[in-house]
Amino acid sequence: MGYVATKRGLKTVRDMVLSMAVIGAGAGLLYLTLPNNEQQDPVREIGYQTELATAGRAAPYPLVAPDGLSDKWRATSVTYRAQSDHGAVWHLGFMDPGNQYVAIEQSDGDRGKFIRKVTHRAEETERVERVNGQEWVRYEGPKYNALVLKDGEAPGGGDGGEGSTTLITGTASYERLKEMAAALQPYADSTANRG
Repeated sequence: MGYVATKRGLKTVRDMVLSMAVIGAGAGLLYLTLPNNEQQDPVREIGYQTELATAGRAAPYPLVAPDGLSDKWRATSVTYRAQSDHGAVWHLGFMDPGNQYVAIEQSDGDRGKFIRKVTHRAEETERVERVNGQEWVRYEGPKYNALVLKDGEAPGGGDGGEGSTTLITGTASYERLKEMAAALQPYADSTANRG
């Protein structure tokens, strides 16, 4: 009787080992045949022209967006809020060719509070960068650096920028921030641009 129970126990263990081997082989085959996401870029690129057109008609100041950047710059986020703690706010975020973050930020709210918020408390420096004839003040911070268009200047050299703040911020180098600043153009359909 003991011999039969032992033989039956061995058969159960053998069946379990064979079942595990079949399941393991199936899982391995599935792993090898499914697409591997490790080499895919995790950045999801977006279009922003529709949002720019809609916000450009509503904004009380001329919105800016880049023109002429290489296709290695990828737009990743866009928002416009007509009312917020910082006034009317325009945001357009990008990944630069080196996969560093660069954002265009605009607001007609309190300048100091807005700069502190979007730069994560970067501090103003004595340095000024001249880009396309405009003066951008350098800000340095532990998380983001920034270039802030000097108070009273209009983005892209256009009219009607008074009362709004424009800055470029992110984890990218100052050279990349300057590259973005050089590409900025006022959105032509902006309400603020129409007389």
